[in-house]
Amino acid sequence: MTDDVLDKKGTSMMEQKLFSSIAIGVVGMSFVASPPAWSAPLNEIQERGKLIVAVKDNLRPLGFRDAAGNLQGLEIDLAKRLAEELFGKVDAVVLQPVQNVDRLNVVIEDKVDLAIARVTQNESRLRIVDLSRPYYLDGTGLITKDATIKQVSDVATKAIAVLKGSNTIAIIKYASPTSKLVGVNSYEEALTLLENGGASAFAADRSILAGWMQDYPQYRLLPTKLSTEALCVVMPKGLQYAQLQDRVNEVISRLQASGWLAQRAAAWGLP
Repeated sequence: MTDDVLDKKGTSMMEQKLFSSIAIGVVGMSFVASPPAWSAPLNEIQERGKLIVAVKDNLRPLGFRDAAGNLQGLEIDLAKRLAEELFGKVDAVVLQPVQNVDRLNVVIEDKVDLAIARVTQNESRLRIVDLSRPYYLDGTGLITKDATIKQVSDVATKAIAVLKGSNTIAIIKYASPTSKLVGVNSYEEALTLLENGGASAFAADRSILAGWMQDYPQYRLLPTKLSTEALCVVMPKGLQYAQLQDRVNEVISRLQASGWLAQRAAAWGLP
């Protein structure tokens, strides 16, 4: 989705079923400036005593830096929790910030053990890496500060900003075919367009729009999710990594069943 161009209420029954169906189909914290390039099977990771995870550092509220420069967010919490499960302590993890274009490559090239960096599941990715069962169900949403817009039908005759070249364009054309779409090159450009009245709403991933609202509280997210996409942990492909893959999936399954993932998502303001 848009991540390639760049609840507080928990999950619904439909989303819980989707979590399970996707999982079937797919089958702590220290930061250093130059973390070691070393991916390994589970037994070697345990001998090393550190889990190396690629994360985002500019994607609030999934992975970002707070005012003090510390990495925070849902995906950071998950990386730390995986380290705690493996080593009994949350600081047994090296967090390596990564650009979108490198999220898969750092795993393929054995530079990290895992990537937890807003990676969605698709068939092309499954051909080159393993993806865990989903830890969050994202999707396309609409954000606005126009008080007259309360649901998707209210933008039928209005302009909607979308990132140029993103999959969001097709989703919005299907959901609101009579809306006027205005292409933008960045989130900053979208904000300027909205503030100047050039568009009434902005369509993007709901996780990213949640971060937008935290920075700009005058905006609100419409309740309708226009698509659903699973966010998954990127794992190396190969039989030698089977134990690592199984352990990651087992932990995520347990964290989902216990409500921990939903609680942490809500704590970070994710819808």
